[in-house]
This record gives sequence, C-alpha cells and structure tokens, in this order.
Amino acid sequence: MEAIAGELLMALAGGTAGAAGQQAWMSLRDLVRRPTAPDTGPEGPGEIPSGEEEFAALDEEAESAERAQALARALALRATYDDAFREHFAAWRSAAQDTVARPGGGNVDNSVTGGRQGTVIMGRDFHGPITFNQP
Repeated sequence: MEAIAGELLMALAGGTAGAAGQQAWMSLRDLVRRPTAPDTGPEGPGEIPSGEEEFAALDEEAESAERAQALARALALRATYDDAFREHFAAWRSAAQDTVARPGGGNVDNSVTGGRQGTVIMGRDFHGPITFNQP
C-alpha cells in the first residue's frame, strides 16, 4: 500500500483542514485504536504496530514532519499485514484526502429572511464562548 502523505496527516492533526478535517483526525484515532489482527502469518513481522504511539506523538506536535512520517510508516506497515485495517484505512484515506483537497470544505451557507431579526451570528468553526452584552 502506498504511504499516506505526511502533509495530509499534519494538516489534519493541526486543524488546518477545518471542522471536517478534525472529524477525519478523530476517526483516524478510532481506527488506529482498533485491535490489530491476531495472526500475521509466517511472513509477518510478528507484532504489528498499531500506530497509537505515533498518532499520539503527532497529535502532541502537529507541525512535526518527522512525527507525521513516523505515523505514515506505522499506518502503511499495519495496512500491509492487517487486511481488515487495510480495508478501513483505504476508505478513511479517500475521505480524508477529499476533505483536504476540497477548497472551503465544510462550508456553511446561512440565510435569514423575513421580518425583523434579533441578534444573528453566522459563521463557521467557532472556537470558545460567544457572549452578548444586552443593553
């Protein structure tokens, strides 16, 4: 299986891919946490790395190309020897690449029509509290 781009992993870990990217990052976390295949066969490496350690390291330091490459290698190795993981990882990867490649992915289109409106806030990817001071 072709290795996943470290840049993609860094974008997802760093949150630069927006809300959809954050969801993709969390779904990768869930995928990585699944148990590895118990039997790798005679040609297997014995114990397949889950990728959890590498995931946690990149999650901690999202701008590290070295940590992104370490996670990419662990995911590729696991996909090589774990058929179930390979299938789920391929589906995840396709969706994640679409998320990052789609400009403005996760856009929200809002409209307010008719009558008199009170306070209206429109936007995307709000972080932190929103407070209104009423007169």
